Amino acid sequence: MNRCLDLNLPSLSSTGFGSLNRPRPINIRSQYSSNRIDVSLINRSSLPHHRFYHPVKATTTTTSTMAAEQSGSTIPSLKLLFVEMGVGYDQHGQDVTAAAMRACRDAISSNSIPAFRRGSIPGVTFEQMKLLIKLGVPHSLQQSLDIERVKSVFPYGKILNVEVVDGGLICSSGVYVEEMGDKNDDCYIVNAAVYVGY
Repeated sequence: MNRCLDLNLPSLSSTGFGSLNRPRPINIRSQYSSNRIDVSLINRSSLPHHRFYHPVKATTTTTSTMAAEQSGSTIPSLKLLFVEMGVGYDQHGQDVTAAAMRACRDAISSNSIPAFRRGSIPGVTFEQMKLLIKLGVPHSLQQSLDIERVKSVFPYGKILNVEVVDGGLICSSGVYVEEMGDKNDDCYIVNAAVYVGY
């Protein structure tokens, strides 16, 4: 038994998805016969061809913009090259400093910065590399954070400032292991952003 099915589908505009412009209906008439679609009945030339195009406006972060984005922080300015981000955990022992150190190691461990050593930046020497560190730490744990231990993670570069803000997480590790120094089953999580420049 033959059946016909009419479909009215909205088309996508060439500048985005259909919600941005008035949809233009496309009529596709397909014939079903013995549960098979006769594709020869579809007029392919009536089907639109679209490129998914989303223009992106490039912006440059200036020193003043970066300082403004820090929302009241006292971070000194620098010529920013890139930002490294990481996360660190302390699942046993409840040591937020250990979590912060792991977050910083995570941020820098998979990067190499040959530009400073090889003189790729005109007029900038290796000794002029500067770092700003921003840590997201649960508010109740911030007083117990040892900033000097965190700084020891970075093998080179002048650390201008370490800013600690509310962030991270305290959650359950799911298990209390007294042999590993646990006082409870809390797991501490810290986020790190390392700003690298000169």
